[in-house]
Amino acid sequence: MIYTTNAIESLNSVIRHAIKKRKVFPTDDSVKKVVWLAIQAASQKWTMPLRDWRMAMSRFIIEFGD
Repeated sequence: MIYTTNAIESLNSVIRHAIKKRKVFPTDDSVKKVVWLAIQAASQKWTMPLRDWRMAMSRFIIEFGD
């Protein structure tokens, strides 16, 4: 779970920015991959660890794969 509003807003902004760069997605999987890559890039920039992030990240890995 992500508990802080700022973290959610920041993550939404990163995902929105990644999606706006690409006008057309050929498949649903391509959208999932873009969102996954955006989440990966955002998580590498975070300096303060978030509570239960490992649990959320493991769920993302199950959903989207490596």
